[in-house]
Amino acid sequence: MSNRKDVFTIIDKGENAKPFWLKIGAAFENKDHSWNVVLDALPVDGRLHIRDAEAREGEPDPPPAHNDRRAPRR
Repeated sequence: MSNRKDVFTIIDKGENAKPFWLKIGAAFENKDHSWNVVLDALPVDGRLHIRDAEAREGEPDPPPAHNDRRAPRR
């Protein structure tokens, strides 16, 4: 289980088009199992979809769960 998740909003493109998934932030698990969610944008419909973060090419695997890592400050 990863302690980092990606946060998306799903944009409906109409009846005959596939929905568009737009990554708008990340979520990080705290030692007490609560979550910090950092958003770069707000979804228009107020809905968030949160999934396990996918490792990107050249990016190290996320650290194991329950450590002291915190959400980066911007």
